[in-house]
Amino acid sequence: MVVILEDLMYTKEHEWVKVEGDIATEGITDYAQNELSDIVMVELPQIGRKVKAGESIGTIEAVKAVAEIYTALTGEIVAVNEEAKTAPDLLNKDPYGKGWLFRVKFSNPEEVKGLMNAADYTKLSTEKAH
Repeated sequence: MVVILEDLMYTKEHEWVKVEGDIATEGITDYAQNELSDIVMVELPQIGRKVKAGESIGTIEAVKAVAEIYTALTGEIVAVNEEAKTAPDLLNKDPYGKGWLFRVKFSNPEEVKGLMNAADYTKLSTEKAH
C-alpha cells in the first residue's frame, strides 16, 4: 500500500511539496521510492541556485534505475538535505520525513495552484500501478 499524505501537494513526476509561507520543501513520494527500490546515491542542487518549475535539478540513483529530480516551483534553492546525500536510503525509509530533498524560496505563488492534492495524486499513482 502506497502512503500518500493529505497535507502535501504532489507533481506528476511523483514528488511531494510542502508549502510553508514562501518556502516549499520537496521530496519524492512513497510511490517513487517504491518504484526505484534501493536508493544508493542522491545528487542535489547547490544552495543559491535559481530554478524554474519543471527543471531537472538533480538525480537519484537506485540499484535498478536513475531518476531525475525536478523542482515543482520557480525560485531559489535555500536548503538541501545533506543527510540524504550521505545516507540515501533515508529516501526509502522515510520519504516524507528525513528523506526530504531540498527547499525552494518560491517566487510565483500561482504555481502552487498547479500542483495536485492528495486525492488527485492517489488517482495518478493507482492508475500507474495497474
